[in-house]
Amino acid sequence: MTEDSNSTQEAAIRARWEGAFVAGPSDKQKFYLTVAYPYPSGAMHVGHGRTYIVPDVIARFWRMRGREVLYPMAFHVTGAPVIGISKRIARRDETAIKLYRDLYKVPQAVLDSFTDPLNIVFHFSNEYERVMKQAGLSIDWTRRFTTVEPTYSKFIEWQWHHLKEAGHVVKGAHPVRYCPQCENPVGDHDLLEGDKAEIQKFTLILFSQGNTIIPCATLRPETIYGVTNLWINPEVTYIRAQIDGKEWILSREAMDKISLQDHTVSEIGTLLGSSLVDTKVTHPLCGEVPILPAVFVDPDMATGLVMSVPAHAPYDYIALRDLQQKGQYTDIKPVGLITVDGYGEFPAVEAVEKADIINQDDPNLEALTQEVYSAEHSTGKMSERFGGKPVKFARDEIAQVLTDEHGSLIMYEFDTRPIVCRCGARVYVKVLHDQWFLEYSDPAWKAQVAGQLDAMELVPSEVRTEFNRTVNWLKDWACTRRIGLGTKLPWDPQWLIEPLSDSTVYMAYYTIAAKIKKMNPAILTPEVFDYIFLGKESPDLPERENLDEMRKEFLFWYPYDFRFSAKDLISNHLTFQIFHHCSIFPKELLPHGMVVFGMGLLNGAKMSSSKGNVYLLEDAINDFGADTVRMFLIGSGEPWQDFDWRNELVSSTHRQIERFSATIRETLAAGGAPTPIDIWLLSRMQEHIQEVTRSMENFQTRQALQEAFFGFESDLKWYRRRLGGEIAGGKETLQTLCSIWVRLLAPIIPFTSEELWAEMGQQGLVSFAPWPEVNENLVHESAEIAEELLQRTVEDIESILRIIHIKPGKVTICVSPDWKYDIFRMVATAQDKKNVIREIMQHEEVRSRGKEAADAVRQCTTHYHRLSSTLVDRIINNRPDEFNVFSQAKAFLEKDLALSVEVVTAQDSMHEKAHAALPFKPAIIIE
Repeated sequence: MTEDSNSTQEAAIRARWEGAFVAGPSDKQKFYLTVAYPYPSGAMHVGHGRTYIVPDVIARFWRMRGREVLYPMAFHVTGAPVIGISKRIARRDETAIKLYRDLYKVPQAVLDSFTDPLNIVFHFSNEYERVMKQAGLSIDWTRRFTTVEPTYSKFIEWQWHHLKEAGHVVKGAHPVRYCPQCENPVGDHDLLEGDKAEIQKFTLILFSQGNTIIPCATLRPETIYGVTNLWINPEVTYIRAQIDGKEWILSREAMDKISLQDHTVSEIGTLLGSSLVDTKVTHPLCGEVPILPAVFVDPDMATGLVMSVPAHAPYDYIALRDLQQKGQYTDIKPVGLITVDGYGEFPAVEAVEKADIINQDDPNLEALTQEVYSAEHSTGKMSERFGGKPVKFARDEIAQVLTDEHGSLIMYEFDTRPIVCRCGARVYVKVLHDQWFLEYSDPAWKAQVAGQLDAMELVPSEVRTEFNRTVNWLKDWACTRRIGLGTKLPWDPQWLIEPLSDSTVYMAYYTIAAKIKKMNPAILTPEVFDYIFLGKESPDLPERENLDEMRKEFLFWYPYDFRFSAKDLISNHLTFQIFHHCSIFPKELLPHGMVVFGMGLLNGAKMSSSKGNVYLLEDAINDFGADTVRMFLIGSGEPWQDFDWRNELVSSTHRQIERFSATIRETLAAGGAPTPIDIWLLSRMQEHIQEVTRSMENFQTRQALQEAFFGFESDLKWYRRRLGGEIAGGKETLQTLCSIWVRLLAPIIPFTSEELWAEMGQQGLVSFAPWPEVNENLVHESAEIAEELLQRTVEDIESILRIIHIKPGKVTICVSPDWKYDIFRMVATAQDKKNVIREIMQHEEVRSRGKEAADAVRQCTTHYHRLSSTLVDRIINNRPDEFNVFSQAKAFLEKDLALSVEVVTAQDSMHEKAHAALPFKPAIIIE
């Protein structure tokens, strides 16, 4: 099929799907799944494709299982990102223009309209819907909304009234990520770079030089006692600044940061760092120390000056060593103050020398530093002269002493850089006052969430640890912004609710979204939502009939069954939404489960729209076809595993689908009278149905694909081979196979499956066809075990034929004697597999065979470990009559191998190789 005809066929099938996936309350059991709604500020790439295709596969599976399935979609446009993008386009930022014009292919007339941020929202939300339909997503589009619609804002206001009533929204001063250009706090969704950056709390230790303060910031205030010097970058111009009425010396970058953190700051002069080299500073806890030169000091890190503790900081030690090797500052000696398991008096010195670190540029130095710091924090103790307490306790106590008695202050700094807002400006840490916070630090609220997490099904199970860690460390969250799109805080409308904070219980809104959009927002009071979601009666509720319908709909769908989202959202959104659900809804309506996705790579590198390393989903669909894209993304890993998109591999997936279609069409046109091998093929189908179903139920979509596609393909190949290479076989069997095969693959490649389903003369859409069920009457383990034996033996014969250098004329198959089957059974059922040989040799009937038996026990034990446990169980429970199996297949083997075939029992053969015959592994003699 050509690319154009493929596109036409997909369009025709999409037309048949129009409106088919609209869901509502019924007498069926429901299955409600949601996925993180997208922020439509750019075009979809293949990473987005996987995010939405995986849940679509699951939705399609459960729909075919007879469930009433709801898979809704909306668009998250709250916050400042589109405003930042709009500003960049308005000021003709070339990077932004290039991204939207060249990568996202926005027409120039549309791009010109992007100076209005709402035009960005409307354009890309429509583009998302269009491309999602192209990808075959079975979404109920009647529930679509955006997060700036008036009815949704009323829903958010209701939610926040409840959060405030519960005491979870508090006002205070906290450090937040802040964009000076936007004059707004920023969250993960607002950032071009640095979305994982966390705010760290440094202690500012104030050294004195006369009446001037020289500050150093540290995360390890307990090391003040071991300071031997300060480091300054002699090449940097530093600032003399008046800070809170006192003169400080610090870098310009540090002055800018300090000015945002509750300090009165003004610049009064500048000086070169070199002018401070060899001068002295003092502090009561370490005395007088010199300032030494070090070009490694980064003026953009904390204050731009560093206190040096060479006994416990590898960077400090090696910098000092470099100077001393030049004959400078040889009188400075490390001061040991922490004892730690596995190290001597000076841990940093010992670690550096042991690792043969050459200089400050050694790439191993960073890892070594983390190793020393971690050891000192976990097992270190302050020396007795400094209190003798464990470092983990002494750190906070000494920080308090420094603050209370020695004027130390707090400075906030990011743990990584750079942090860049979507507007293109640098982001800083700012202490905000009168800011509203969600009090995620509340122990009682945390306990509620922890209990709910224990009750939830989390996939994969390993993410439970990450969820629990997030709940434990989660601090208060700045939940409001001054500018942006979104809902105003009901009781303080000068603030807007920030993006992550308004996207926590919208899964409940989906259930009523189709109906509530028809209502006047003005009548949507908190009491209306209390009735819909909580069943609370109030006098004079408007449009009661509509509200009753919405309550019925909500109760049918809630709680949601599974939420799908990426693993990087565990630290915020996925955990936040559990907090909010626990606060607002009764226990019986709390979420059931979550499936956490891995990340996407493109040709081995992380996908990033801002860096241009993306492949647009629409381009992929146009280049390869929707089903190819779907099958590749599903086959590239289980949902929770990372995947790597590579075009050359996608092409092979396209060929596989073409091969599948051709095979179905050939098979449908073939067939005649039933054959003996049909029993085996029908039995194998039941096993595939069982395994695909089990995999889908466990969200193992890749495993389901492997079983459904390659399992059937392999069996059909063997079936044809057994029939002498002919397509002909039992017509009814082949038609059954086609029906089952197409249905099992329908969730993954729905376009191809719909087309084939119609060609098969089936009525209706395969998307709603009943999922295949196992027919126990067709399970025939004896037939399966016989064919397994035959296949394995043919493979062994072919392997031998490939390596021998004679032209063979005959193959003799020597089957195992009964007594070896007895030994194999003993090996398989032995409790103590380590001592199985000794245990079996205790049996008189075995021991009487002497060395032959001892060899057989060893061989059977090795053989047992090479077989799967499932196959071993089958062999034990359905022991095949090997002589009969090979005798009946003699004609097939002679034609297939082009050799004369003889079947004998091992005891009837005089050949020296006959004794090698084992259960399910006959000896093979080629002559």
